[in-house]
Amino acid sequence: MESFKTLKGSCGCGKVTYQIKDKPLITQACHCKDCKKSTGSSFVIHTMVFEDDFSVDGNVSSTELPTGSGKGMRAYFCVICGVYVYCQYNISSGKGGRIAVRTATLENPITPDAHIFVKDKDPWIDIVNKNICHDEIYDRDKTWSEESLKRLNEKMN
Repeated sequence: MESFKTLKGSCGCGKVTYQIKDKPLITQACHCKDCKKSTGSSFVIHTMVFEDDFSVDGNVSSTELPTGSGKGMRAYFCVICGVYVYCQYNISSGKGGRIAVRTATLENPITPDAHIFVKDKDPWIDIVNKNICHDEIYDRDKTWSEESLKRLNEKMN
């Protein structure tokens, strides 16, 4: 495996900073109606990492928000500027818990590996690589890399 360089990011005002100490599992763009509402944009891009690979410094608060899957999420934001930095989906607790980092808050954003809920995408958005598009959520075993699946399996056992 290639060496990994710690990823860093922050909120808009810089009062909340974070680090990701191991390679992300996947980066996905979500076009569901709930993500569009919570961001005020056409989609959100999340980079999934393990909770124990993520550290945050600064004052954050959180709120519960709906998701396209119906399971909900807890979004964490800077108490000063209000920028959402990361969230925890309600399926992410316990072994193998994951954090979804708002990819655009990274110093060097990551290109999405998948686009989900494209059935709800805005009509003026043209995704060039149709092979990474999913009408709703994807089958993780078919979409995630072998390396990410192996790491998830190891964490959950």
